[in-house]
Amino acid sequence: MVTPRNGADQVAAEAAAWLARLESTGRTEATETGLRAWLEADPSHRSAFEKAMDLWAILPGAAAMRGDDGAADIRPVSAFGGGMARRLRPLALAASFLLVALVSGWWLFQQPTGYSTAVGEQKVATLEDGTRIALNTDTHLNVRYEEDRRSIVLDDGEAMFEVARNPARPFVVTAGNKIVTAIGTSFIVRKTGGVVTVTLISGKVRVDTHPAAAGAPAVQSTMLTPGERFAAADDAAAMVTPVSSEAATAWRRGQVMFNDTPLAAAIAELNRYGGPQIDVADPRLGGLTVSGVFATNDTAEFADAVAALHGLAVDRDAGRIRLGR
Repeated sequence: MVTPRNGADQVAAEAAAWLARLESTGRTEATETGLRAWLEADPSHRSAFEKAMDLWAILPGAAAMRGDDGAADIRPVSAFGGGMARRLRPLALAASFLLVALVSGWWLFQQPTGYSTAVGEQKVATLEDGTRIALNTDTHLNVRYEEDRRSIVLDDGEAMFEVARNPARPFVVTAGNKIVTAIGTSFIVRKTGGVVTVTLISGKVRVDTHPAAAGAPAVQSTMLTPGERFAAADDAAAMVTPVSSEAATAWRRGQVMFNDTPLAAAIAELNRYGGPQIDVADPRLGGLTVSGVFATNDTAEFADAVAALHGLAVDRDAGRIRLGR
């Protein structure tokens, strides 16, 4: 026997009971009237009943209780005569499985849902709780909602998270050996070239660094406030620096913002978005600095602007742009 542990569990139990009643007695007027009243009593009832129906369709043995066409074998109770009890026993067992599945949050423990973007692509995903994830270019992540937490694994790339507040289910993003925990907030996580950065736009987050190698320091925790950026590679010491939200979110507008940024770093950033790739003829040119706002989809414009600023030559050849003297 499963004892409901809270209000949500009680609703799940009632949903399972209503579905079992429909399967066992058929759609009688009394049953449908009662079910309709229960569904209209609270929005959570309809959601729980829909989940119950989804689970009922895939529970072990459920197919055996259905007709050849996949529809439920629903008949009046009187049609079962003395065999009614034998029919209700498997229904009761299936309902028990259904209740356990609903109350334990089984429907949430499915394979993670993957989201990704190609080079130069951006997209926004809205999760079941209203949380929004904006994926930048060449980003790959997995989402898994569990009973007590909402888990994201960022394999590589960059994403901005606008988290729906739910103190009972913290929102956790894992990127390498860095774990970012938030409740209701807006932040950006980036993982490229072995370096993880976390930029807080609003709210609060905690970044936990777990040892990546034996003998490394124990877990280190860093609290961020809005306008701060955390950056670290594996077990290297973390750096927290100020950053403007306008610059941090420029990619959402199809732009990048540079402020006395070394040319080598600026080129690496622009090249992430695809298009003709830029390089320099002399590595020493990488130390020149660049400031300004540039479109992420126009590396040629960027190259021309840098060339004009520093008196460089631009050589274009088959999908490549080279800056030199």
